[in-house]
This record gives sequence, C-alpha cells and structure tokens, in this order.
Amino acid sequence: MSKLEAYAPPPRDAKPLSPTQLLASLRAALDPWAPGSPFWIFAYGSLMWNPEFAWDARHVATIRGYHRAFRIWSRINRGTPENPGLVLTLECGGSCRGLIYRIAPDRVQEEMSRIWKREMTYGSYRPRWLNCVVGDEHIRGLAFTVNRQCTGYAGEVPLEVAVEAIASAKGRYGPAHDYLFKTTETLRAHGIRDSRVEHLTALVRQRMSTVPG
Repeated sequence: MSKLEAYAPPPRDAKPLSPTQLLASLRAALDPWAPGSPFWIFAYGSLMWNPEFAWDARHVATIRGYHRAFRIWSRINRGTPENPGLVLTLECGGSCRGLIYRIAPDRVQEEMSRIWKREMTYGSYRPRWLNCVVGDEHIRGLAFTVNRQCTGYAGEVPLEVAVEAIASAKGRYGPAHDYLFKTTETLRAHGIRDSRVEHLTALVRQRMSTVPG
C-alpha cells in the first residue's frame, strides 16, 4: 500500500448528499441573509479564478480566524474515489486573504444553487458568515469553512502525501495540480502572498518534472 492509499478515504465512503439534504443545507446557509440586501461571498480557492456565477463587484478581502489549507479530498471535481486529489478549505486559526464577490440580490437564489451543486456535493464544508475586511470597511460574507465531520476531511496529511495526491489526481474539472497552479497564479495577480501555497506549488512542480507523463 502506498502512502497516498494509506491516508485517502476508501472509495465506498464517497457518498454524496441527497438532493433534499443539499437543498436543506443551502436554505440554512441563506437564512441569515435578508432578501434584497447586499450579498457577498468570500473566495479563497477555485471561486477566485473560476466563480461560475454572475457578480457585480469584487475586492481583495481579509478574514481572521481561518487560513487556507489543502485538507479536503476531492473525489469528483479534482480526483476520483479511487485516486482523490486535495483541494482547499478554510482551516481554523490565523488569517486568510482572498476575494469577496457581490451577487445582485435578485440573482442570489439562482447563483447560490449553482455554487452549492459544485461545492457541497459531499457536504465538505460548513458555510459560515464571516467578517471580511476590505480596507477600512467590514463586510459580512458567506464562506466555505472546514467541516471535520465530512468523509472527505483529510486533516494534516504528510507533505509528501499531499504532493503525490495533487500531482497525480484528475477529476471532471481537470487535474488537481491545475487547481493548485491557478490558485497560485490568481493570488499573485491580486498581490496576495501565501507562503504555504507557494511552497506546495514548488514541490508539486518538482514532483511532476521527475515523473514521466
């Protein structure tokens, strides 16, 4: 058994939420939002560079109490149940700089339904309303934070396992390494520095350069 197989969850654990469960989680997340008021969503991974929703304003923002970490096994989007990749979540502690998007009030239900089908298929996150700092302004935004009870939560796997998973896995949205590289490029483009992501990117590129194909 490889190190990756030792840490990745067994394929049988990849059980998606039912449509009823998915809808219930969306309704619960939107409950604190007052219809007609500004709606903001905080992006720290793929939602930064591939939001797939209509937005009318975007800013660099900082949240406190969470940091981005590759601790979610991706078994559809960036991997398979047999060969899962790793993607980001917001882990507790520290801070995180990302992008905050505003969605027009009359489009919130439609756009968030699309986001939910993409991000919450396995209940991998706990959506929370967080305080997002944009300059001198404080904005409440919805963010996908860590859910340690989900079957895809990886925890702090050894660095070599994370590198192997990201370098080798591929899902319906493409390779896991593409997710990492695009995240890194987008952070740089917006002047955001994340040393952990930069270090992981360098290690994955090195790993891929030494493995044929």
